[in-house]
Amino acid sequence: MKDSAGREKELGAYIVEHNATVRTAARAFGVSKSTVHTDVTEKLKHTDGALWREVRKVLDENKAQRHIRGGQATKEKYLHKVK
Repeated sequence: MKDSAGREKELGAYIVEHNATVRTAARAFGVSKSTVHTDVTEKLKHTDGALWREVRKVLDENKAQRHIRGGQATKEKYLHKVK
């Protein structure tokens, strides 16, 4: 992985381009969720404000939808258990 400044911009671009969650980005880049979150919410704000705002929109949308995704995952879990 590149230095922190390069990584935060790459992570930010990936999240915006793929409408990705923090977990998805972490898996794709081989870093922890904490690293992704710190890079795109704190460090990116100081290095690329425009990209940070775009990332913030995606993360806010993901946060608003996470209860729905969690419910769907639970439903799938129990559907597979029954079979």
